[in-house]
Amino acid sequence: MADAGPLIALCPSAQLQERGDGHRFEVEDAGQAVGAFAVRFNGQVRGFLNRCAHVAMELDWVPGQFFDLDRESLVCATHGALYDPADGRCLGGACGGHGGLRRLDVFEADGTVYWRPEPGLRPRADPPASA
Repeated sequence: MADAGPLIALCPSAQLQERGDGHRFEVEDAGQAVGAFAVRFNGQVRGFLNRCAHVAMELDWVPGQFFDLDRESLVCATHGALYDPADGRCLGGACGGHGGLRRLDVFEADGTVYWRPEPGLRPRADPPASA
């Protein structure tokens, strides 16, 4: 991973409860600001770009709420596409035939969740100003 940058601390591990609200953050992909998120599923932290495979829209209608009502799948609140929280693959709905979510390299160490940027993705250089 010669092109990868330094690790980015996202949030305290305790913030991500099992199948609970996710942690939202932004990355830069080919010069564009793109939403991303991390959630906990089956005891593991998982990270994805916050972009539905069906239509490039963010999944969460309410910020941070990515799981369906049963807390078994990630769901696009706009079109109902369902994704496997373990790997982001499409489970059904509008994402059928469009692929899955793009996974991010997230992990936990010493009580913190980190993102390891990969070639083509990097931390957002200019976060938006607070209103």
